[in-house]
Amino acid sequence: MIERLDAIETRYHKLEQELSNPDVYSDMNKMRALSKEKADLEETVITYKRYKEVITGIKDAKEMLKDPEMAELAREELELLETEKPTIESNLEVLLIPKDPNDSKNVIVEIRGAAGGDEANIFAGDLYRMYSRYAEKQGFKIELINAEEGEAGGFSQIEFMVKGEGAYSKLKYESGSHRVQRVPETESQGRIQTSTATVLIMPEAEDVNIEINPSDLRIDIYRSSGCGGQGVNTTDSAVRITHLPTNTVVTCQNERSQIQNKEQAMKVLKARLYEQELQKQEEALGTERRNKIGTGDRAEKIRTYNYPQNRVTDHRISYTTNNLDRIMNGAIDEVIEALIHEDQKRKLAGEKNDKI
Repeated sequence: MIERLDAIETRYHKLEQELSNPDVYSDMNKMRALSKEKADLEETVITYKRYKEVITGIKDAKEMLKDPEMAELAREELELLETEKPTIESNLEVLLIPKDPNDSKNVIVEIRGAAGGDEANIFAGDLYRMYSRYAEKQGFKIELINAEEGEAGGFSQIEFMVKGEGAYSKLKYESGSHRVQRVPETESQGRIQTSTATVLIMPEAEDVNIEINPSDLRIDIYRSSGCGGQGVNTTDSAVRITHLPTNTVVTCQNERSQIQNKEQAMKVLKARLYEQELQKQEEALGTERRNKIGTGDRAEKIRTYNYPQNRVTDHRISYTTNNLDRIMNGAIDEVIEALIHEDQKRKLAGEKNDKI
């Protein structure tokens, strides 16, 4: 571990030198890449610096114990430092886990009403509001791409982008089937109904080399419907793009301009194709995909929202909280942090097993 930390520290200082070179400022792409790499290493370097200070402090305190006049002060200092040492070591282990290259990216979120008819669509709308409020609390920005409203409310399908540094690192565990148990507004007998909505989280693929041959695309233009502002139903501005080799279909009708809708639809298409490629790579790795918290498959039931008991349960990590009302209002931090912690624990366990 120390060798890896020394290498990271050396690389960090080299990046500092490169970024102080005036020639780098003439190449914005290079400067951006170097600045991002330096920022990614910074927390590890700062934590490692403190770790070395603690190790030196422990050594010095043990020497001071030999001096009767300094012994009491040395024992107090030694106790504090030896308490801090394992905490820093645990933090360094986590920081050395290989980072997901997509963690800093924006995400494209797709929510669909699934089993349960109108109630599923209403629940899809509830999930959209939950993620929107969470994004707002995190300082992220929501950009609506496409929305198909349900007859009784909510959405049969809604796609939106969450923009912000680290958006994918927070939301990447949300893919899968979300189940709701409650009495629908349309239920006259007061019976609890179980419905589902599926969530798909995709990293934005703008800076990824996704080759799309224009001849592989079929682009249809049609009249918009649903939410989109005044005049949305009066012009042929909605865009549907079909990627023929994979039969991947994306639509966008939120913007009033056909050009803007096409640009947004292409962003979604790139994200979909990138997500498909990531899944292929993970499936080829086999064990790594099985060790992940969820596979992202739509059919995988990841979470239950039980309204009568005000309970939310994430089935992947057996995590339960009785704060459903707060969670549906965007306070999903506790669930996301629990998922991140479990993911780190599994990766650390896997890394240790690899060393045996």
